[in-house]
Amino acid sequence: MKLFLIFIGRHVVTVVVHRVFRLPAFAAISRPCPPCRRRQRLCAPPQAALVAVMLSGMRKSVQTELDEFFAHLKEQAQLMHHVSEQAFAKARAKPSATAIPALNDWLVARADADGFVPRWRGRRLVAADASTLCFGRRASHVARAASADQIAFGLYLPGAEMMLAASLHSVHEDERQMLFPHLDRLGGDDLLLMDRGYPSRWLVAVLNARGIGFCMRVEKGGNSGFACVRDFLRSDAHDKIVTLAAPDRRDASDYECPATPQTVRLVRHVASTGNVRVLMTNLLDPTAFPGADFGDLYHQRWRIEEAFKRLKHRLNREHVSGMSQQATMHDFAAKIVCDNLQSLATETALRDAALPPTRRINRAAAHSILKPLLPALLLGADIATRLIEALQLIAGRTYSHRPGIIKSKPRVARPKPHKSMSLKPC
Repeated sequence: MKLFLIFIGRHVVTVVVHRVFRLPAFAAISRPCPPCRRRQRLCAPPQAALVAVMLSGMRKSVQTELDEFFAHLKEQAQLMHHVSEQAFAKARAKPSATAIPALNDWLVARADADGFVPRWRGRRLVAADASTLCFGRRASHVARAASADQIAFGLYLPGAEMMLAASLHSVHEDERQMLFPHLDRLGGDDLLLMDRGYPSRWLVAVLNARGIGFCMRVEKGGNSGFACVRDFLRSDAHDKIVTLAAPDRRDASDYECPATPQTVRLVRHVASTGNVRVLMTNLLDPTAFPGADFGDLYHQRWRIEEAFKRLKHRLNREHVSGMSQQATMHDFAAKIVCDNLQSLATETALRDAALPPTRRINRAAAHSILKPLLPALLLGADIATRLIEALQLIAGRTYSHRPGIIKSKPRVARPKPHKSMSLKPC
């Protein structure tokens, strides 16, 4: 509970204000505005309260979220109209788009330092994937309005159930191009997990040159994909060292990778459904990294799919509080931090309650429990008592988990609609 107390306590205001926004600390939740001659104005929220509102997981209309936030802060059931939607939009436009992601970097670093991020054979597992976002549509005359269709890319820590980094991209970008700028966050003690959308010769060369371990699924239907992978599938081998052809000179120049052949390892894995998978890795030592472990290792990549589902359905990621691209980026980053906070609370409650391995905490219940408490917790009011009660309540909301049970159904491809901005939870 130490890390969660540090982040949720008054220290979060210090970090946000001094390190991110570089503004003086605010002593009160709001400051009275000078009276207007025509009408009494509602004051704009200070930066600390502004960030706390966004980190609480905004799912409803902006005005309703603001009224609920200040009502929860005052510990009352009746909504409190303290800040207007227009004042919130004006205050939200001031912080940089990198402010909240910087806060998430600090949170993940503290979680890693306090032992919330486990290791697999001394390496930190990082899953990479992208997901399509269809934002709610509404008539707008806002300059630099956000596109209704964008791609969310993320690096996810499956062991800690936390998003390491995330960004928004155009639908015309390739997933490998989205991954490339994020490689600076990875090092030699990381192991990158990727699906079949990432295999390429230049990416393998880049990862090998930077000393970043990886495990990716590479088999494809027909005559597509690497020739050495097709030959490996036709053979009876279960583990083999092969050499990939050198990347094109243009790719080597664009991505600053060596234009030389790359040595990799192919591992055959038969899934529980009977499908044969081929996993490629640059962990060449079969003694230190047995081939039988790579099937379960690659399966952990699925946690990022569940994370995107949580962001879309439980945190209503595709509903935004503004029409500009900056507002969309702020909302996206705030939902990432909110989900990471819920992951830390869930993991803390799981450790304190010492639940058996067959019981899992209900993340939907965790969101409902933390939502009304986050305003007071984020701004440092009565931290310990409220947090202990919340964690005990979260630990009591569990469900039975049976490993090896396949509950997924065949996926039916259908077009995804754009919801209206007016269709939000009441």
